[in-house]
Amino acid sequence: MNTPQISRRRLIQAMAGAPLLPLASSLASAGLLTACGNGSDSPNFVSASFSNMAAPDLSAPENMATTYTASTLVATFDDKSTRSFELAYQPFFITGTEVPDGQGGTLLAGGYYDIHNQPIIDSSVAGSERQFFSDCPDGSSLLTVDGASVAGVKGNPVFAVVQFEYTTRNQALASMYGQLPSPIAVLSLDQDKDTGKLSLVKYHNVDTSGVKGLWITCGASLSPWGTHLSSEEYEPDAFDQGANGSSLATLQAFSQNLFGNSSTANPYDYGHLPEVTVNKDGTASIAKHYCMGRISHELVQVMGDNRTVLMGDDATNGGLFMFVADKETDLSSGTLYVARYTTELNATSSASISWIKLGSATSAEIETLVRGGIQASDIMESLTTDPADSSYTQIVISKKKLWVKVKPDMEKAAAFLETHRYAAMMGGSLSFTKMEGTTVNLKDKKAYSAISAIKDSMVTGKSSNVPALNVNFPAAINAGGVLEHTMTAGVKDSTGAAINSEWVPTSSQFILLGEDLSTADALGNLANADKIANPDNLKFSEEMRTLFIGEDSGMHVNNFLWAYNVDTQTLSRVLSTPSGAESTGLHAVDKINGWTYVMSNFQHPGDWESPLHDIVKPVLDPIIRTNYDDRFGAAVGYLTATSSQIELSK
Repeated sequence: MNTPQISRRRLIQAMAGAPLLPLASSLASAGLLTACGNGSDSPNFVSASFSNMAAPDLSAPENMATTYTASTLVATFDDKSTRSFELAYQPFFITGTEVPDGQGGTLLAGGYYDIHNQPIIDSSVAGSERQFFSDCPDGSSLLTVDGASVAGVKGNPVFAVVQFEYTTRNQALASMYGQLPSPIAVLSLDQDKDTGKLSLVKYHNVDTSGVKGLWITCGASLSPWGTHLSSEEYEPDAFDQGANGSSLATLQAFSQNLFGNSSTANPYDYGHLPEVTVNKDGTASIAKHYCMGRISHELVQVMGDNRTVLMGDDATNGGLFMFVADKETDLSSGTLYVARYTTELNATSSASISWIKLGSATSAEIETLVRGGIQASDIMESLTTDPADSSYTQIVISKKKLWVKVKPDMEKAAAFLETHRYAAMMGGSLSFTKMEGTTVNLKDKKAYSAISAIKDSMVTGKSSNVPALNVNFPAAINAGGVLEHTMTAGVKDSTGAAINSEWVPTSSQFILLGEDLSTADALGNLANADKIANPDNLKFSEEMRTLFIGEDSGMHVNNFLWAYNVDTQTLSRVLSTPSGAESTGLHAVDKINGWTYVMSNFQHPGDWESPLHDIVKPVLDPIIRTNYDDRFGAAVGYLTATSSQIELSK
């Protein structure tokens, strides 16, 4: 995603889910084939592949103005047989519409609420007052809860947690980015036992008042223990120096809408990692972990040990961070690290990583510092001009030179509340531009990170690039790429102590790169439409051996969802979002009651950028306005098979 000042086509992330209805379970006996009545004689699932659909164009403008797929999933079994399923997109709802609250009433999908759980009203146009709702659904998780029971569910109860990143504009068309507390909802879904189809039964708005509201929730992941790991990106810069965070003016507007005044919100309450636990009845509780670094959290990934968390950092001069929890399935205490590249990372090389220990803490002790009223000036000095004093360390954050020095005995506060500044001061390779989603391939012990754009701090000779940190590209690749990390055990940190994890990245290399075009193509694309551009969401399916990649691109006229088979190295376009929208909410679930799901959504349709959309906008704008509530709405839904395919699974 882009920085708040740049388009949030990257800013927009939709949440939802796309189940691939009959993919089959592991994918054999419990899923498709059992439903077909083959019983114990069913062949075993071997592999899956997706056909590469053509990008939509103006010969069929309606396909460019909606969520469109013409891809086919082919499942291969050990008896050499194959089954093919044409894909389709099925929304649960469009934001701004009424959805059932499970108690005989309705709620507004994607609606905003203040600290007292009262609707926040958009009164920007006199006589048209209405509750604010989001056009930017983002991170999602699909999960089950043991013993779940929800009224109205006739099949299996399944839950989707959906978060809404922001809303693009008010009715007067003024920007509302970052000014509203991000809602998060639990969808209670009825899973048809015969087809796997998911139907919305209940929408529950999670009460976030106990964690002071949520700030710009972007990507998300499902923890191995079944909780939804949210995010708060572009943390408010407590020094208000424009360093890897949002301004305090934005925080004040946020505070006004959340608390009813502009002064209550504390910047140190935001930029953390929220965790949502779903209850048996489709309600949920939420906690924030203050001990995982206050960075531009995007989409984190817990590794196979239930303790190690790899975290991207959606920023310029951002870093690769790792948290190792003290206990399995408990993120409330642990140790925070930042990566330093010891050999050069570029488009062709594999670069080695060492890990700098930033500190150990519990969430409670860091939150206690915040509640005690700690101020930025209590923690460290951060100057924008050179003090000509060797006791200060020069760093580069968000393309800005700063001179920093930690106050006596404030190292822990600096590590967990001023993480960007402290990590840079300690020598971390804060050299990435917009490191977005992170996911893991457990079998191969590989992790993947989306690098939305390779520019600025990653390019040698740019003012924000620090060559000594070893992330050095000779030229920008604005279309970005996907970085693969190799993980191992027995790694020592900067203090010489062993890191208590067998899932520590020790090297990185790019496995996919976009391709910038020197001249826009006939539709206006600024990057090759047959390659990824500005990757954002990443999720890996162990069963399908497939890395799913969602785009947040200002270089493709339509953003795409891709499937990359890591064994065959085949890249396939499987879905296109409405022009001007971002592909978000990606979540691949290998097995829920025998069914496989791939969730994928979009946000901010018709978010036109010039010159990217100059050719298509005159044709597509009226269609998108008709489809999505004059551009105020966005879909939360899922990929499925077409109805004829669903019949095959009965």
